[in-house]
This record gives sequence, structure tokens and C-alpha cells, in this order.
Amino acid sequence: MRRLLNTLYVTIPNAYLMREGENVLIKADDETVFRVPVHNLEGIVYFGYPGASPSLLGLCCERGISVTFLTEHGKFLARVEGPQSGNVLLRRRQYRLADEEKEKPIMAQYIVSAKILNCRAVLQRGRRDHPNRIGGNIERTIALMGNAAKKVFDVKNLEAVRGIEGDAAQSYFSELDQLILDQKDDFFMHGRSRRPPRDRLNALLSMFYTLLVHECRAALESVGLDPAVGFLHRDRPGRPSLALDLMEELRPYVADRMALSLINRKQLNKNDFTVLENGAVYLNADSRKDVLTIWQKRKREEIIHPYLEEKIPLGLLPYVQALLLARFLRGDIDGYPAFIWR
Repeated sequence: MRRLLNTLYVTIPNAYLMREGENVLIKADDETVFRVPVHNLEGIVYFGYPGASPSLLGLCCERGISVTFLTEHGKFLARVEGPQSGNVLLRRRQYRLADEEKEKPIMAQYIVSAKILNCRAVLQRGRRDHPNRIGGNIERTIALMGNAAKKVFDVKNLEAVRGIEGDAAQSYFSELDQLILDQKDDFFMHGRSRRPPRDRLNALLSMFYTLLVHECRAALESVGLDPAVGFLHRDRPGRPSLALDLMEELRPYVADRMALSLINRKQLNKNDFTVLENGAVYLNADSRKDVLTIWQKRKREEIIHPYLEEKIPLGLLPYVQALLLARFLRGDIDGYPAFIWR
């Protein structure tokens, strides 16, 4: 359970939400574990199944407080809200800005710059922690990526931003192999491959990226944004473009570091993967369950959010960024504070 920026995040297993006068009560095992005045809230995000009382939902609708229900793993289920919630205005602003991005790529610049800086931070951390084992061109790549993160704000159109992002991603993945310090014969990175992944590291990254994009999609829906209309990724039927945008700034810190950690700590080995006849590589079913357990445990770890300057569980990072994005689109803050790992 976590309250951030006047949004109450409920993550306690078996929690049930109730109303007591003008207060929101959270009960677990027939005991009240949390109470907050309703006027302090602008939203409730609830991870789990037990539910909420109709009386509480009615109160929230009357006061303009959205209540979003997600599964325990973060998949969007439903959102309950009253009339005149303002979401239509928020989405119209999102759509207008998405159209403007082709001429003035403000949001794409924020996203790509943060992604490049976070990729650079992954390389810097590996170089710093293992100076005797990581060398080669990595210092040059780190410098180039730092320049690219600045250069992205100098270009004037979306295609140029995408070009810088593509070049930086290629440089980053060309160095990622150096950060694999153990089991080098079984785990390697010779460039990013997907649909299908062609090696074990790419298979692991693809799994984590899939999990992360689903959580980003749920986070965007929880604040009333349309996950299908993005600023960096092109619109395509069925593609959650804005969720993919949001994932870009998060995946080096959340997904890439975790994949490298599992390999270097030998929590996974080659027997956890299956190689098909067509060369595709996937995690075995049992190993997938183990990785999901580790993923959920990792999400409970706390970090200091660089913009809020307060502790949050890592699993709430997509929801905090979605909330900050919504606040930027509404004009509550001057710029979008993309997540940059420090």
C-alpha cells in the first residue's frame, strides 16, 4: 500500500476497500489497516481481487475520484469513475500533442534522452564495478551516448529523433556482451534479436520487455490516458504505442539490469532455455515461473524516485511516470520528468 501524489496504491493481499463516513478504509483479515480522508485523494489504484464496497465506489464517483482495479500482477481490469472526470480533455490533449510531435517532437525528445542516459548508466555501472574485466571500446560508447542524449534536443523532427535513438540502441547492445561476466559460452549478445529471440539473453530480455509493457499499459489506463496513441512509436492497429514509449525510459534500469544479474549470479543456466529447430530460444515453463517469482520480488524493492525524491516500490515506477505524464499533459507541471537513473 502506497500513497503517492494524492493517489492511493493498494497492494496488500486480501485487502477490501470500504467507506466510513468521509473516509476510505482498507481492511485485511477483518482488521482496519489504513484510513484516509476522501478529500485527500484524487485516485485509488487497487492491485488484487477482493474488491470495494458499492458505498465507497459511490462516494468516489461523487467526489471525482477514479478507482482503478488491476490484477496482482498489474494487468488492467477496470476503472470506476463518475461524470465529468476530465479524462476526455486529457485524452484530447494527448491526441493533439501526438499529432504535433511530427513537427515538434517534445515528448519524443524527453523519452529518447532518458532512455539513452539510462542505457549509458547500465554501461557505466558495469565498467565501475568490474574495471578489470570490462574494457575495449566501452568508454568511447559511454561518451558517444552522453553526446547523443544531448543531441536529441537539437533536432527538429521526429524522424531525426528516431534516428538518434536507433544509433544509440545499436551502440548500447554492441557493448552489452561485455557485461556478461559468467557463463560466457552459453549467454552472449551479438545484437538485439526478437520475434523470435535467437539467443538466451535476447529471450530473457524479450520476456522482461513483455512484462514491462503490460505494466506500462495498465499504468496509463489507470490515469486515463490512451495507451494506443504514442509520441515516439508509430500508430498501428493493436499496438500500445504510448505504453511502448513509456517502457523505453524504464527498460534499461528495470529489465536489462535484472537480466544481466540473473546470468552473472548464475540464477539461470543454459538448461533453463529451449532452442527450437528454427533457432528460436525460449525459457522453459518451469524456469519461466521461477523468473516471474523473482520479477515480483524485485518489484517490491524500494528506490528513491529522482523527481519525487521519496521512496517508492520499484513496481510502482510505471504508475508514477504515467501520473507525471498525465500531469504534464494537463499543464500542472512545465515539462515531463522522464525517469533517469542516478
